[in-house]
Amino acid sequence: MTEVEAKKPQESLQDRLAQVVELLHRHKLVEDLTHRQEGQHHDRVENLVHRQNLAELQRKLDELHSADVAHILEALPLGDRLTVWQLVKVERDGDILLEVSDAVRETLLADMEDHEILAAAKDMDADELADLASELPRDVVHELMETLDAQQRERVRSALSYEDDQVGALMDFEMVTIREDVSLEVVLRYLRRLKELPGHTDKLFVVDYDGVLKGVLPVKRLLVNDPDKLVSEVMATDPVGFHPDEDAYDAAQAFERYDLISSPVVDKNGKLIGRLTIDEMVDLIREESEAEVLNMAGLREEEDIFASVWKSLRNRWAWLAINLVTAFMASRVIGLFEDSIEKLVALAALMPIVAGIGGNSGNQTITMIVRAMALDQVSTGNTSRLIRKELGVGLVNGIVWGGVIGVVAYLLYDSWSLGVVMTAAMVLNLLLAALMGVLIPMTLVRMGRDPALGASVMITAVTDSGGFFIFLGLASLFLL
Repeated sequence: MTEVEAKKPQESLQDRLAQVVELLHRHKLVEDLTHRQEGQHHDRVENLVHRQNLAELQRKLDELHSADVAHILEALPLGDRLTVWQLVKVERDGDILLEVSDAVRETLLADMEDHEILAAAKDMDADELADLASELPRDVVHELMETLDAQQRERVRSALSYEDDQVGALMDFEMVTIREDVSLEVVLRYLRRLKELPGHTDKLFVVDYDGVLKGVLPVKRLLVNDPDKLVSEVMATDPVGFHPDEDAYDAAQAFERYDLISSPVVDKNGKLIGRLTIDEMVDLIREESEAEVLNMAGLREEEDIFASVWKSLRNRWAWLAINLVTAFMASRVIGLFEDSIEKLVALAALMPIVAGIGGNSGNQTITMIVRAMALDQVSTGNTSRLIRKELGVGLVNGIVWGGVIGVVAYLLYDSWSLGVVMTAAMVLNLLLAALMGVLIPMTLVRMGRDPALGASVMITAVTDSGGFFIFLGLASLFLL
């Protein structure tokens, strides 16, 4: 794929967003102009212009895919978002609610009446209803459950019984099952009688009369083999499958490793109870990546970019408070060496370099460790080797870049001893950054926490305080 082709979908999506924003702007502009006019037909003209602009905007929204509409809603301020949301056709509400982020979905649901929510949810599958149920008012969920048949109700309850990070919470119940003792011709006739196949159907699931999974029949094998052959002769008997209580992220890694599109989910007795599909796995990987980035910055949860000031404050204040404490600690470290700084002003100019390089190096180490943990590449057996390796990287980087900045310090201040102290401080702080870059995420994991949670804030605190103490301490010992 060329670079132009790779960028085209994103550029196209941005173009669509720009068109919607332009239509909203035009609507507001015309509305303001008509408000300023006076005359007998003012109300009629205003109403006509209002309808024309909204009709044009609605036509544009009708042309867009639900995922594109969701992206546009996420990119609009709350007032414009609700204007656009009101123009979306009712039958598309459910699809769009499932596509938008949790924070934006909250604002949309708050703008909907109970009967609108029920109408949006009535055509959803059981797994989709389970995804949405936690965010709906309790009475709406109860009324919604009453509208389902017994099978759908049981499926929703089953999906809700699992934690968000378990396979059971993500499994899909729409799938095609067949028997192993029928011919491929019979299977083909059966498929032709269906109105449509469930999405991402790359294989059919072979079960016995008790629903126990016997194997899978890939669609490509169905199409290229002799129709007179039995399913048992063509099917794969060792498919990659999962249990509903398994970790969903482990399943996502298996999907990536084995290039899966769908996979069966079976209970402890081997009975087929659902399937996982690639779309759910892609969404999960994206959400995990976003959560990891947020956690490293010390953010508690996903945030609507256009959320109120108060909501954003609640999301951000905790780690800022911690950061304030660590910054105060760093300032007190500097305070211990006030006399040294007064005697040699160059220390004040150079000490941020030691702390800054240490912080960057520590963040690099933490990023690599957190990634390795996510890929299950780090275990107790290789921890010591990993620490030695990172300390080696820190030592070499410290000698090289510490030597560079040491030479610069010598040239600037004509003091070879200051250059040596600068080099030594850089080496020691990078070693500290490497050690803490490994220990911080591993300690968080042992405490049962996300290894990325606030890791960036913590490593910066350590390398700032440590860097100041090491550099100023060495300077006090050897320069003054």
